[in-house]
Amino acid sequence: MSAPTAVSRYAVYYAPPPSHALWHAGCDWLQRDPAADEARHPTRVHVGEPWRYGFHATLKAPLRLAPGCSEAGLCDAAARLAQRTPRFVMPALSVQWLADFLALQPQAPLPATHPLRRLADACVTELDAWRAEPSPDELQRRLATPMSAEQRVLLQRHGYPHVLGHWRFHMTLTDPLPPDAALRAELQQAAQQHFAAALRQPLDCDTLSVFVEPAPGQPFRLLHRYPLA
Repeated sequence: MSAPTAVSRYAVYYAPPPSHALWHAGCDWLQRDPAADEARHPTRVHVGEPWRYGFHATLKAPLRLAPGCSEAGLCDAAARLAQRTPRFVMPALSVQWLADFLALQPQAPLPATHPLRRLADACVTELDAWRAEPSPDELQRRLATPMSAEQRVLLQRHGYPHVLGHWRFHMTLTDPLPPDAALRAELQQAAQQHFAAALRQPLDCDTLSVFVEPAPGQPFRLLHRYPLA
């Protein structure tokens, strides 16, 4: 793996256990295992962006390290957070639309007390000290997208608007899709068939995963999995 640089970005993700059928199904769908060094471009269409990020659900959005912080320090903080968090059963997931892309999402809304919500909130707040502030250009690009006043506050405070009360668990399966009803129906049916068997198997949240983007535009790689208590 490439050595970390000043432009590397890190993210804390949920990733299914490597032995679970859902992990294999997700990597097969995106045609890439982010734990492997080799990353060939996918032949499946409409998966370019999720292919680059790897099969995951975001708990702490990609960040550059703050001055004085190190990869080792961030990973140690993620490991300590994992050690304080009891493992838990994941909610039942299904293929659903989220805006204009397909994703695996919980079949029922998660209450604020759900351990998955609490874990996501902890990743945002407890790991924020390692996050560099966005550049003015990055901030302006974010602010140019539609968002509520509360999300603007979250963007300023945590560098990302889709956190805490605005966080939604999702494992992205496609790029944003054009308003083509036939294409959308075809992809949704293909995804439902592809993931059906894996989604019938019980699934735990048993690790926190740290991913790294070695340089802008490069595929994210799975750096470490840290076991939950």
